[in-house]
Amino acid sequence: MSHTNELSRLIFKAVELSNSLGNDFEELASRFEDLHERLIHGQFHLAVLGQFKRGKSTLLNALLGEEILPASVVPLTAIPTFIRYGKCMEARVDFQDGDKPEGKITGNVEEVKSFLAKFVTEEENPKNRFGVSHVEVKLPAPILSSGMVLIDTPGVGSTFQHNTEATLNFLPQCDAALFLVSADPPITEVEVEFLREARKKIPRFFFVLNKVDYLEMEERRVVERFLKEMLIERVGVGRNTEIISLSAREGLRAKLSGDSIGWKKSGMADLEEGLLRFMADEKSKALFEALSRKTLDMIADIRMRLELRIRSLEMPLEDLEERLDIFERKVDEIRRERERVSDLLEGDKRRMFNFLEELSNKLREDAGEYLQTVIKEAMALRDGDGVKEEDLQEAVAKAIPGYFEHQSGVTTESISARMSDVLRSYQDMADQLIESVRKTAADLFEISYRAPKGDKAFKMVKRPYWVTHKWSSGFTPIPSGAIEKLLPPKIRHQRILKRMDEQIETLVRNNVENLRWTIYQSVNETFRSFGNRLDEKLSDTLGATHGAIKVAVEERKRRSDTIASEVLRLRRVIEEFAKLEQLIEV
Repeated sequence: MSHTNELSRLIFKAVELSNSLGNDFEELASRFEDLHERLIHGQFHLAVLGQFKRGKSTLLNALLGEEILPASVVPLTAIPTFIRYGKCMEARVDFQDGDKPEGKITGNVEEVKSFLAKFVTEEENPKNRFGVSHVEVKLPAPILSSGMVLIDTPGVGSTFQHNTEATLNFLPQCDAALFLVSADPPITEVEVEFLREARKKIPRFFFVLNKVDYLEMEERRVVERFLKEMLIERVGVGRNTEIISLSAREGLRAKLSGDSIGWKKSGMADLEEGLLRFMADEKSKALFEALSRKTLDMIADIRMRLELRIRSLEMPLEDLEERLDIFERKVDEIRRERERVSDLLEGDKRRMFNFLEELSNKLREDAGEYLQTVIKEAMALRDGDGVKEEDLQEAVAKAIPGYFEHQSGVTTESISARMSDVLRSYQDMADQLIESVRKTAADLFEISYRAPKGDKAFKMVKRPYWVTHKWSSGFTPIPSGAIEKLLPPKIRHQRILKRMDEQIETLVRNNVENLRWTIYQSVNETFRSFGNRLDEKLSDTLGATHGAIKVAVEERKRRSDTIASEVLRLRRVIEEFAKLEQLIEV
């Protein structure tokens, strides 16, 4: 089997077969429908990266076939824009303040573009004074119809260092990234440093050289060679790395006018084909394989449930009740084991919180030392009486967002790595617990047993989201007073430094607590979600085994005269599911 459409057809057939089995199988039919939805709407998240004036907005507009994203003569406000498929054109704005209602508009290109400009451009939303968290745009662009989501990120190496740090923290949630440069100059030191860090966080990069329409052919070759050598020597990419050269401006013009020759000539066709090929060959293939395995596991569960019911219907009632009693004792044993796992999990969650406290305390110390260094460097730039408290405050205020955004990424990675190690052992326990239920039922009732081939039961798949931290960097105004100005410079500096120390301590405490609380909530939710998923999977397994046997017992007592016809019907359904299994495994 090799096509998504064929798998879609087979899953839909599984939905029909499950529905034919009656109310007891409604939930399974619903789960097959969920798999079908995931297959049809599987999404591929591509982050678009680049410095200011590299042509990101023009490139995205060309790919979308609509001039919908605003461009600017000054850097755009640092707000990510998620662009996904929708039947009609609309835009939505989410704010950092969760209590503030979202802004939304549905309309034509000009209306949506004008709406976006109010929130993502520095001219209309300077320094993000409206407190926008992120923007989502939906439109019926062909390139988005297969599930691609384009994410326009804040400019690399912008005026505010924390924008770059925020982008780096966001990248691991994406499937791939497109990095845009242009010939003026081909690549900067800031971009090289960013790429070194970014390649640690994301598995696949597309490199695009824009604005080649400004170059003569020989100049273009020189620039391409130089860029490739820089990427190989300074960034560490492989020699087979492809650089797609294009003119986003010419591509947009061709797309808007319906000029297919101009579209190909601009180089945009090569980029579009490369992205779609990657999505089909790698992203869609991975999703296809995962859902195929999941479908096979669900079919195996249904077949086991049906075989248990048939075996229970055919077995003498006394023998059936005796085996059910044995199985129920095993179920009680498994439930007690689940309680033990829950206690262990709770203990490890507390230890994880203690580890977070240790990291937070260390961060408080490091942040205080760092900001003291910032003050010393700011003072060194001024001589004697030239030191002003406002200058020191400004230097600290500029340093805080970038420092804490970086520490946010480092701390989150450290916690995630620790949590992954902890939960991996619980994953093994959970899998063994759940499989012991199936294995016991198979042995007791002498039916075939198939171990699951799918992914781990509790793998979490998240839609990429952008975390916006409100880093505190403002100082409380404290008038120095006229008398202080008359004091000797040494004493006056001591007073200034004392006030700075006190306020820095407050700022560090507030920012560390902001970060600590965010991660605390994430850890708590991860452990809670893990426990819920374990209970859900255990409940499903008991439904497929214990539940199936109990239903058969009740059926035997209630209508013994129709047992033979019911067994025949169930065998036919099993045969149909077996055919689906064979077709999916091909």
